[in-house]
Amino acid sequence: MRQSQLFTKTRKEAPKDEVSINAILLTRAGFIHKEMAGVYSYLPLGLRVLKKIENIIRQEMNAIGAQELLMTTLQDPEIWKKTGRWNDSVVDNWFKTKLVNGNDLGIANTHEEPMTAMLREFVSSYKDLPLYTYQFQTKFRNELRAKSGIMRVREFLMKDLYSFSKTEEEFKEFYEKCAEAYMKIFERVGLGDKTYRTVAAGGSFTTNLTDEFQTLSEAGEDIIFITDEKKKLAINKEVEDKGDGGRKSIEIGNIFPYGSRYSDALGVYFKDEKGKNKSIFMGAYGIGLGRLMGTVVEVLSDEKGIVWPREISPFNVHLLVLTEDAKSFADEVYEVLTSRGIEVLYDDRDIRAGEKFADAELIGISTQVIIGEKAVKSKMLEIKDRSSGKTREMTLENLINEFNPSTLFRIKK
Repeated sequence: MRQSQLFTKTRKEAPKDEVSINAILLTRAGFIHKEMAGVYSYLPLGLRVLKKIENIIRQEMNAIGAQELLMTTLQDPEIWKKTGRWNDSVVDNWFKTKLVNGNDLGIANTHEEPMTAMLREFVSSYKDLPLYTYQFQTKFRNELRAKSGIMRVREFLMKDLYSFSKTEEEFKEFYEKCAEAYMKIFERVGLGDKTYRTVAAGGSFTTNLTDEFQTLSEAGEDIIFITDEKKKLAINKEVEDKGDGGRKSIEIGNIFPYGSRYSDALGVYFKDEKGKNKSIFMGAYGIGLGRLMGTVVEVLSDEKGIVWPREISPFNVHLLVLTEDAKSFADEVYEVLTSRGIEVLYDDRDIRAGEKFADAELIGISTQVIIGEKAVKSKMLEIKDRSSGKTREMTLENLINEFNPSTLFRIKK
């Protein structure tokens, strides 16, 4: 992508009603656009980051044997009435509407009920279990106060996974696998060092204790107490208030043990080896993708702008050409990099070098490649790491090998 053709432009100031770091930086850098309170559009740069987060999650969910599907947003109230969660006093953030014929309709805030009800068609025998399904789907929650930028919104993309097991032991085995997969996800998006598996309450989802994944941040709404630094374990203040030593944190994922609450309520069972009906042990596992993206910005940004970890950087490389004389060589570098499958945002705009540097720091692409008159003569590229700020020189061939070691080529003389 040539930056001169990019749909968005950077801004010096964010809207005055934005106070969170993630909303200010993502808006100024051109990643998101606020439509109304708690509702944001993802612009080309933002969507690239969101899709990379989605791909990481998909890889880790597939690795533990889960199957991807996509469920509907519109919900039949009758299923939810059977579990008691159509009642606004139980779940107070429903968006509800009506069909033309006057029948009530729900706009999904989660999918335990419809996913469990669907099993009637596909599960009858013990041979059909265990079963693990997940989706990436837009959820709608009528939050009383939408705040904190893209971290607490009314419309958001969520990964929700549901597990169905024959026994509690079988359920617990998968539950731990998913917890491990979550920590891998958070490590890959750059939050591993600051994220803790945290004992918490289940809210409207379950009366059992659950596990949250909390990332330390002053922007957080939760307080956690670290119980084991080495194993990355903590407990939420809502479960046990230990007094001093609490740390502010952001919840970036959760896993819920449900037992047979939903399957029993909906009359979904399986027959064991003796032909007897048995209850299904169920769990649910959620990650809000926008919330995770916003947390990365809150935790890893600096005074100059966003700092994207390499795996979720919107582009692999931000190519900056500083002078008109260097443009021909920069064009060549751009063509070679893109032909090798390396994603490049090429700042080819006719503006001062200082503006390009400032925008590059704000946008936060993990690797900057800087080409001035010196590079034209030496054919050595100046490489800057956005996170550390360190610079080094290397050939174009070596740069490509860093992204794809198996790629070998020769630069035109």
